[in-house]
Amino acid sequence: MANIFDFSAVLINNERISLKKYMGKVILIVNTASRCGFTHQYEGLQKLYDKYSDKGLIILGFPCNQFMNQEPEVESNIKQFCENVYHITFPLFQKINVNGRDTHPLYKYLKEEAPGPLGIRRIFWNFTQFLVDRDGKVIQRFQPITEPINLSKRIEELL
Repeated sequence: MANIFDFSAVLINNERISLKKYMGKVILIVNTASRCGFTHQYEGLQKLYDKYSDKGLIILGFPCNQFMNQEPEVESNIKQFCENVYHITFPLFQKINVNGRDTHPLYKYLKEEAPGPLGIRRIFWNFTQFLVDRDGKVIQRFQPITEPINLSKRIEELL
């Protein structure tokens, strides 16, 4: 695979889309969870989206239940929670695995292109963020402790 546009994923409403839909955009890909200590980052992600979406940023949220059962809900409940509590308007996808033998192919690719600390490819926790440029190249991985607002400068450089 040459870039992320070679992948597809299923939106939370059950529609399969090609990530080619996002060609020409700066993309922030995040594995999310509704019952995590970092769940408040939904607010920051939405603020980034509100600020930069008109300039070419898209945020893609991928719920994941692999970290202490922090996303146990079905997709309809996840969507409702995100919309009602955090007013999320960026695309959310169906729950996926980001580690292990059933890792979603997109996340296999992201982890290869941007390993974590010490070159470890595993995702350590919810709200790990991957920044992708307009050409589909993975630029950088950010650990969950990185608040979305702290990505503003890096996003602006790519827009």
